[in-house]
Amino acid sequence: MHLFWAVEDGYIRMNGGHLAVDGSVILWDVRDLNSKEHRHIRVNIEFDYASHIAWSPDSKGFIVHTVQENHIMGYKVEKKKDLIVSVAHVISFDKVHVEDVVGFGISSNGKFMMSCSAKTDMIIYDLKGQILERLDTYLMNTHSAKISPCGRFVVATGFSPDVKVMEVCFTRNGDFKQVVKAFELTGHNSGVYDVAFTPDTSHIATISKDGTWKLFHTNIKYTLGESPHVLETGTYSPGANPPRIALSPNAEVLALACDTNVSFYDTYTGKLFGTVENIYSSSINYVSFDSSGQYLYVCGERAVRILHNVCGWSTSIDTCMRLLATKQTSATVERLNKTIQECKQI
Repeated sequence: MHLFWAVEDGYIRMNGGHLAVDGSVILWDVRDLNSKEHRHIRVNIEFDYASHIAWSPDSKGFIVHTVQENHIMGYKVEKKKDLIVSVAHVISFDKVHVEDVVGFGISSNGKFMMSCSAKTDMIIYDLKGQILERLDTYLMNTHSAKISPCGRFVVATGFSPDVKVMEVCFTRNGDFKQVVKAFELTGHNSGVYDVAFTPDTSHIATISKDGTWKLFHTNIKYTLGESPHVLETGTYSPGANPPRIALSPNAEVLALACDTNVSFYDTYTGKLFGTVENIYSSSINYVSFDSSGQYLYVCGERAVRILHNVCGWSTSIDTCMRLLATKQTSATVERLNKTIQECKQI
């Protein structure tokens, strides 16, 4: 059983239940999370079930990658007064992968889609399903693949200890040009399991089989020869299954899902803040912070669980304290003290 989801335009997207039998995608309205009843719409996938799902940037549709047929299906979403009222299947793309897909998504700028299998083949498409480019990840085995939130880069992780970040380039007219290597994230001693970004792709976090995670500063001009550098390295205890990571929007907190537990790390010190144990009886599939960084969404079994990012409030206090130790204006000092008090109250 798999459970995958994401958040866009006020909705959690996921496919859940016992997928081999259920075969459904559920769209949740996250604006009423504190109420007992959660509004949702169920979409059934006939004779198949989804392993991955992604919203279009305008939130007027979404795409799924199915397991048995191993192809992409597109759905149109109808809304009234900002509420989803209906969903309809509108298009199916040709099968392109033989192995299971480990990465899938639509760029935030709406210019391309990406899918990547467990082997070495990554495909870049336009939004009509036409293949723009086929790439070889040269990883022997691929563990994960993602599009950066800024919509510029694609990345795949796997057997290699180095992570290649590639830019998908377009002309000024919006026509596809090429995919070029942008830069590499180096420093691990073994294969990399997963990668996470901040919304502006100024920071990227990686987690490796060697028992370490790293936070990189990636707001660089790579065309001028600048290279990313490591801001912090931390350690974790590997479990029976590959871990998954998420990076808070301000890059101050790293969440690490290992088997049934989620651990929170302060990326400034590299130290473990705390661990929430036994969230599910089986392994966690996916973790992601919300856009504000206040919550962490955790997927597994038949439910999405939402955790408060207590570590984030703690790191905010520490950041304010460090700033207070430097020369600041009276207005800034007042603002920092107010932030510290609010975080402590929370």
